[in-house]
Amino acid sequence: MTAPSSLVDLDDVDALLAADVDGTLRFAALGGAQIRATAAAVHENALSRLHGMQPRSVVLVSGDGSASRAAELTQAAVGNRVGVPVLGSVGTPPWVGPLDVVVVAGDDAGDPRLVEAVDSALRRGAEVVVVAPDEGPMRAAGAGRALILPPRVAVPDHHGLLRYLAAFLAVLVAVEAERSSRIIPDLDRLADAVDAEAVRNHPSNEVFHNPAKSLAARMQGRRVVLTGDSRTTALVARHGSETLLRVGAGVAVATDLPDAVSGVRTFPAAAAAGYDPFFHDEELDGPAPAPAVRVIVLAFDANRAAVERRVAALPDVDVVVADGNDAVPDLSASGLSASELSVPDLSASGPPGSGGTRTDLEQLALLVGRLEMSAAYLRLIGGN
Repeated sequence: MTAPSSLVDLDDVDALLAADVDGTLRFAALGGAQIRATAAAVHENALSRLHGMQPRSVVLVSGDGSASRAAELTQAAVGNRVGVPVLGSVGTPPWVGPLDVVVVAGDDAGDPRLVEAVDSALRRGAEVVVVAPDEGPMRAAGAGRALILPPRVAVPDHHGLLRYLAAFLAVLVAVEAERSSRIIPDLDRLADAVDAEAVRNHPSNEVFHNPAKSLAARMQGRRVVLTGDSRTTALVARHGSETLLRVGAGVAVATDLPDAVSGVRTFPAAAAAGYDPFFHDEELDGPAPAPAVRVIVLAFDANRAAVERRVAALPDVDVVVADGNDAVPDLSASGLSASELSVPDLSASGPPGSGGTRTDLEQLALLVGRLEMSAAYLRLIGGN
């Protein structure tokens, strides 16, 4: 495989598409399609046996990677707000019985742990939903007794978080629609929101109109820390870090906001006083100062002002939200000004939530899509 050139310009559409020999951009833009495919399966009554069940618990058994992150995100986002306990587990708990629903999710249909979880839950009489390829040992374990939500849109596993999230949300709505539907957006609406974000991030849109390109420009050539203003956004930040690594775009640390605020301030300043890269001679002056650590904080739009105050003391920080214009305090390394990177507020064009803004789940899904597209762009321009 030919490595992408570091000379690719973010606004050179032809060069970007030519460098994208693996279809990285296309895969990153398929989040909405994955959600819509899950919604189509629900409309086809794939979960009809669960309607109105009101189980004792919903147990999410997940494999590694995106399935595990989606299970954590579901628990953090809605686990304490729906009318049924939502639990995460590495396998089927021994207390599971006919009053429970077990959702087994993963990319590997031959994973012995997931296959055993399906078999064990079925033997105990639980309702089982398999969110995995319907093949191999997994198909044999389900044997017509489990409800199946197989992938309908083929993407690499590190781009599958939104598919798993949609499947978990669909199960929660199916088992307890009266309360869950007031918290969880309709999947078709969620897919529309993610597709609208993908349109904004299309390669034909220039950097100052493209949130994903803007974010890639901020990360290029920098040491990056990804964090979030809450448990849910911190999980999305960790997914972003994992995606950067998996696509070969670079390495970024993901951590909680308090750790980022306290830890980054202990790093040395970006450049020593009087440092001029033009006149710097490493043999005489020693190694050039490393650029400052750039902190990227994912936040809900309603929390933006509070988060900006909280991170104001950091030397190099960006606050990224799903709605409105992203705050860009310092973009000197990319050569772009904050005004050049401001993006129009397109939230009104999507289905509104309370007060005309997107719901928390919609904002989380948009941030996932933006991070995945940013990782794709960063890979194509040479990484960080």
